[in-house]
Amino acid sequence: MSKNKWWKLAAILVAVIAAGWVVRACSRGGEKTAKETVRQVTVVRQDLRITKTATGEVRPQNRVEIKPPIAGRIEEVLVREGDAVAKGDILVWMSSADRAALLDAAQAQDAETLTRWETAYKPAPLLAPLDGTIIVRAIEPGQTVTTADPVVVIADRLIVKAQVDETDIGAIKVGQDALISLDAFPQQPVQATVDHVAYEATTVNNVTIYEVDVLPEDVPDFMRSGMTATVTFTVDGKSDILVLPAEAVREERGVSTVRVAGSKPWQRPLQQEVATGLTDGKWIEIVSGLSEGDVVWAPSIRLPRQGREQGRNPFAPAGRGGGRRPSGSR
Repeated sequence: MSKNKWWKLAAILVAVIAAGWVVRACSRGGEKTAKETVRQVTVVRQDLRITKTATGEVRPQNRVEIKPPIAGRIEEVLVREGDAVAKGDILVWMSSADRAALLDAAQAQDAETLTRWETAYKPAPLLAPLDGTIIVRAIEPGQTVTTADPVVVIADRLIVKAQVDETDIGAIKVGQDALISLDAFPQQPVQATVDHVAYEATTVNNVTIYEVDVLPEDVPDFMRSGMTATVTFTVDGKSDILVLPAEAVREERGVSTVRVAGSKPWQRPLQQEVATGLTDGKWIEIVSGLSEGDVVWAPSIRLPRQGREQGRNPFAPAGRGGGRRPSGSR
């Protein structure tokens, strides 16, 4: 063999070895990159609700402090916290300062004198000004009170005062359905409706918020004033509509498309234009273009490549088959 042929053979051998190293390095680098896997999803019928959430606090809708009209001494308290009362019910019997002094003096004399003064000088009642529930009992019999001291507090109904961000307030309307979840009882949600939306904003921690009154349909026994709550407002929704996972729909230049799975496993998916409607970020309404039960491809999670064998992505452009064989195949 001539010297020139040896040189050519050596050059070819070096080139082959170098190419092998390059391919090996590229394949190793590719193994560390992420690939997008896909999954099949089915068009189904279900309800779709668009919601907004806000935090709030349980408070009385109307909170009334009952204060005595005169200074004196509490003789008898007829209610306790949690009791339901009606307008006009007697809550407390009390003596004026003068009556208390006379009774104390009579008691020091004899029983007959005490009875005579008790009959002639009656105690004064404190009445409930509205229907409601006793939420605070601040006094006990024998205590001395002034006209500035609240003796009991009545709340007519417990509601949730929700603090809604100004970016969401435009979607909140009176009469909308809401769901109250109390931090103390997260597994017992309470159905409610929006009763009032504040007209004036307040600033909390440099955030502009509006206060929204949320009225429970039925106030449960475990709800207490001061509890922290999360309110979920239903701002829009439809029932019994066709939906797909939102990631299954591609939006490009104002056109929505999906990849419809072929009838055979080896068939490539076909691009289909669809009309979409509501979406909550997780699900999207399919107005037209698909029927219930249709199967489409959707991107799944990204996974690190395992080994050297690579799956085929139906979203990728069609290309020549091949690629490296798995190790050990012939």
